[in-house]
Amino acid sequence: MTRLSVNVNKIAVLRNSRGGRDPDVVRAARACLDAGAHGITVHPRPDARHIHADDVRALARLTAERGVEFNIEGNPFAPPRAGYPGLLALCEETRPAQVTLVPDGDAQLTSDHGFDFARERDALIPLVAAFRDLGCRVSLFADAGADIDAARTSGADRIELYTGPWAEAFDAGAPDWALPAFVKTACEARAVGLGVNAGHDLSQANLGAFLEALGGIDEVSIGHALIGEALYDGLEPTVRRYLGIIDGIAAQA
Repeated sequence: MTRLSVNVNKIAVLRNSRGGRDPDVVRAARACLDAGAHGITVHPRPDARHIHADDVRALARLTAERGVEFNIEGNPFAPPRAGYPGLLALCEETRPAQVTLVPDGDAQLTSDHGFDFARERDALIPLVAAFRDLGCRVSLFADAGADIDAARTSGADRIELYTGPWAEAFDAGAPDWALPAFVKTACEARAVGLGVNAGHDLSQANLGAFLEALGGIDEVSIGHALIGEALYDGLEPTVRRYLGIIDGIAAQA
């Protein structure tokens, strides 16, 4: 069954806008886990726009105490700088169950594309190996239509489908336009032994249709929409609604 990992970056964005400790990222993550979320995701960036290195350490302790998955996203090519020891160093210290490698740069407001595997595979191979040596499952951010054979030969365990185009097509009333490329890419990945995750702009409105069409998604990482919906309904009820969507699709299957 698909597992839900809640991305708590947006809690940190709100905290950082004012400074101090509120809202508390760890408390928010604890509420998500209390509601049944299967794990927690963070994406520390060199510019410290949201999650800080100390948040990563605190959430690593929380997820270890709860026995749930901790997923750290980040750009493996971004060099360390003040306040950011680098993705590999953070993972070496905190040992997440999964690391998701994402090709985002400082100028990007949010992750908006996957790797060009044909071009970047050779650079990814030693990095993937280094993260796997830490005991981390490695997932690579991938566009629908990506070169799956090149992704496989990088040594990764999974891909994470960048679902921004799916969300845009769904909002525009044309979901069938985007689905075939996602279905094809997911099938190709499974055929060569890669697991398939998905994330970016998934919401209560579009998640069910996506899971129903693709089937067999291992994990969804959801943050922006979930935190926004929780402003109206609360974190725990919102997380439970996402789990209800996932359970409903599993029951149909």
